[in-house]
Amino acid sequence: MNTWGNGIRLSIFGESHGRAVGIVIDGLPAGEPVEMDKVSSEMKRRAPGRDEFSTARREADEVEILSGIINGRTTGAPLCGIIFNAGARSGDYGALPRPGHADWTALLKFGGFADMRGGGHFSGRLTAPLTFAGSVAKQILSRRDVEIYARIIGIGDVTDDSASITPEEYRVVSASEFPALQPVVPAMKEAIRSAREDGDSVGGTVEVVAFGLSGGLGEPFFGSMESSISSLIFSVPAVKGIEFGDGFRLASMRGSEANDALYAENGRILARTNHNGGILGGITNGMPLVARVVIKPTPSIALPQESVDPSDMTGRTIRIAGRHDPCIVKRAVPVLEACLAICSLDAVVADARSRG
Repeated sequence: MNTWGNGIRLSIFGESHGRAVGIVIDGLPAGEPVEMDKVSSEMKRRAPGRDEFSTARREADEVEILSGIINGRTTGAPLCGIIFNAGARSGDYGALPRPGHADWTALLKFGGFADMRGGGHFSGRLTAPLTFAGSVAKQILSRRDVEIYARIIGIGDVTDDSASITPEEYRVVSASEFPALQPVVPAMKEAIRSAREDGDSVGGTVEVVAFGLSGGLGEPFFGSMESSISSLIFSVPAVKGIEFGDGFRLASMRGSEANDALYAENGRILARTNHNGGILGGITNGMPLVARVVIKPTPSIALPQESVDPSDMTGRTIRIAGRHDPCIVKRAVPVLEACLAICSLDAVVADARSRG
């Protein structure tokens, strides 16, 4: 299925080397201003071909609005945004399934009928319309005092173990040319350069945070915030893991360390720590919502790899040509911000409707 959401509904369409990619967003509140210059700014953060750390494929990633906005405001009707492809080079791709890609599973699922040029509908190209939807969600959330930011905390074996930073620090870091804290940036860049020089690739970890979400959003069990966020973030190609708060580190803690002590201030219950990442029982508690996402190394690499020719089931050696990111993590930052913004707005809209 290519549809997601409860409070709002998304339907994504298109292929990497098709005419266009796009998204339909249904259920947005009517009358919300949408500034296209802010949309363009978000799209440029994700767009390919901007520096040495991304693919050489160039795409303007300009969004054309087909419906749902008039005079700069949402109408309440489904909002459809489309992004036309211009920089595809389908001749760079052969018939052999690329190791680490969905070529193999698409063959199993669709029997060879899927458009797999450049990864087709499974391509990271589909994160462009997600970024558009997220840019709209961010603007609506900002008027409700909710801010969403992300930063890189790991590239290969280079990690940033610094504590959580303030919203003001996040604002600066997430908007920077390389969205990580300065002390680790040179080593992270060198890890990417080294992988590229070897004809290889490297992965990493991104921390994404929502500040200002009210408590009480989400539902118990199957409608939990963790479930909702994970379902959308795992739709992003190359995502292979997610944790909330201290995540897997909680396994090595005692309860006395993992529990967030509570106190009262100005008529609100707050926590002194945030080991649980702003969610308890699947519902937000008003603390910053913190998630960390693992991005695997880009599977398209220049080194020779083993594959199979589906036409005769014989083993082949594949060398992947074309233009590919040596590390997708940097461009994943605005995409993951978009996903968290979409999930947050989905919960806000659903909550408002439930309260009448």
